[in-house]
Amino acid sequence: MKKRYKLGIIGCGFMATTILRGAIESDFLRGKKIIVSDISEEQLDKVDYLGVISTNSNLYVAQNSEFVVLAVKSVDLPTVINSIKKAFPDKIISVIPDIKKSEIKNSLGIGLIRVARCVPNYPCTIGEGAIGIDMSDFNRLPDDTEFISNLFNNLGTVISVDEGKLDAVSAIGACGPTYAFSFLDSLISAGVKSGLTKSEAQTLAAQTLYGCAEIALNGDNKVEELLIKSCPAGSKNLQVIKTLEEKKFREIICEAVDACTVKTDDK
Repeated sequence: MKKRYKLGIIGCGFMATTILRGAIESDFLRGKKIIVSDISEEQLDKVDYLGVISTNSNLYVAQNSEFVVLAVKSVDLPTVINSIKKAFPDKIISVIPDIKKSEIKNSLGIGLIRVARCVPNYPCTIGEGAIGIDMSDFNRLPDDTEFISNLFNNLGTVISVDEGKLDAVSAIGACGPTYAFSFLDSLISAGVKSGLTKSEAQTLAAQTLYGCAEIALNGDNKVEELLIKSCPAGSKNLQVIKTLEEKKFREIICEAVDACTVKTDDK
């Protein structure tokens, strides 16, 4: 039976709002084709300007939406699952961190349930995110995989990966902004210490990182080749590499990634 809404989103927090804005402001979906639920009227009021339909009923969303996005905190998932069981949703997109597809399926315990698990990150808020998605449950449904991919393409760059890699995707992508902002903040502080104003240091540091990211994404060279090119013989840049290596910069980054690569199976 055809559903009233193409997309239903349960939860209206930060990431749900980001998904809504991406879908509507890109003209991917019209507001009247989307319904969102939340227990907070205040949260729903914040997305009213997008023209979406809102409700306090998770069950109504699940009953009337072709795709149901679960965008709640993991601690709230049992309550949400219990509220939508009677709707028998069969196409689910989860953006809940560290919750495996099997946990969602087993919790619902009904029929054939397809779940796409998505790991977005903070830059999605400006359409420059990095998003890892496991859509393997939808492999034989090209129209559905296209819809899911396009929904998140509006938020940045999507890579399709097996669920087993999503813990690593989270450690690099979802946690990545913390590494980036930490490095940026350190570079700014060093610039100020060297005599720049904070504004001058931030502009120089941020623009440099932005330019390097553009080259890495759109250039023909691998990053290790770019690193070599950035250090011509006799330049001060060689001292940068020497100091970073002596301080074990690479090992520190690897340790940080390992620390936040919490295997879902180990939870």
